[in-house]
Amino acid sequence: METREFSLCHRLPRYLRSRPGAFALNNMLSAPLRSTFLYILALLTVLVSGAASFAQAAKAAHPAPKPAAEPVPSVYPAHEGFVEANGVMIYYYTLGRGKPLLIVHGGPGASHDYFLPYLLPLARHNHLVFIDERGSGRSQKLEDASKYTVENMVEDVEAVRRGLNLSKISLLGHSYGGALAQAYALKYQKNLSHLILASTWSSTKELNRVFAQMKEKMPAELRDRINKMEADGLFGHGQDYEKNRYTNDYMIAAWGEGYFPYLYQNRPDPNYDPVAAGNMSWDLYREMWGSHGEYIVDGNLKSVEYTARLSSIQVPTLILVGDHDECAPPLSETMHAKISGSKLVFLPKAGHMTFVDDTGMFLRTVDRFVSGKE
Repeated sequence: METREFSLCHRLPRYLRSRPGAFALNNMLSAPLRSTFLYILALLTVLVSGAASFAQAAKAAHPAPKPAAEPVPSVYPAHEGFVEANGVMIYYYTLGRGKPLLIVHGGPGASHDYFLPYLLPLARHNHLVFIDERGSGRSQKLEDASKYTVENMVEDVEAVRRGLNLSKISLLGHSYGGALAQAYALKYQKNLSHLILASTWSSTKELNRVFAQMKEKMPAELRDRINKMEADGLFGHGQDYEKNRYTNDYMIAAWGEGYFPYLYQNRPDPNYDPVAAGNMSWDLYREMWGSHGEYIVDGNLKSVEYTARLSSIQVPTLILVGDHDECAPPLSETMHAKISGSKLVFLPKAGHMTFVDDTGMFLRTVDRFVSGKE
């Protein structure tokens, strides 16, 4: 009996054996009861230990589901550089994944910067390639302004395509960039998968008619003010540093008061500043647009008379225009009628900056078009 009592006692958990109270109770009991008491305690200890082991084994066999891992944010590295195109360094900026979508800006003489950040979401499904045309933005400026032509810029676009080792591209042109995109398509259609013409024109004669009508609709005071400045000559005024650009008064009158209702409608850019818009390539602008004001194109862009040739364009073509566009909707309707199978989309409550006035609709339309979902 003593031997059994000793062995059972030692089977108790250490914490019980170390409690003075437990051994005080032990001493108060008779030998038989004490043996029974110790036996029961030992049995309970075995049961509790077994239950704990079973629970641990069950937990190991059926582990609790792990919380869902948080998605890793997508990263879109950007890359920039220069392609030497026919002796001219052309700046490019790329980002995104997917098939190439090359984007050419307006002006002429602006830069790709005005597309950003609005077009960034297109990088989710497209390899975006922005360029600054020769003489514009970060691209090389030329001493001989006569080399700023649509034809030369077509060759620059083709050089960028080849230099970046792109196969067929989707080409998006906005404003003057749309005229450039048409010229590219007329010569290098075989290198295009899609053509997107946004707020643009195919006939400078027709564009000049639109500008004449725009002037007629102005308040008389504004029209008279603009006409007087144009009649006095738009260059050579003010301080020496001001003489090779429009005067501030003319920029405010023409680009601010005159153009603004045709630039924005639904979401006017609160940072728009007509004087700041004059930060561009003026020698290029005067060579291509002309020197007699905003309401007449009489530079070498007079050569943009493509309407009769548009029927030769066979690639899928999307034409976008705002219902209050500076390049009025009838200009887009003419292109749509000439390009077989083209798709024409009007953006309501939108001016020339369609991708600002209705960013969502612009992006959805372009994305679906180039992906073939339209």
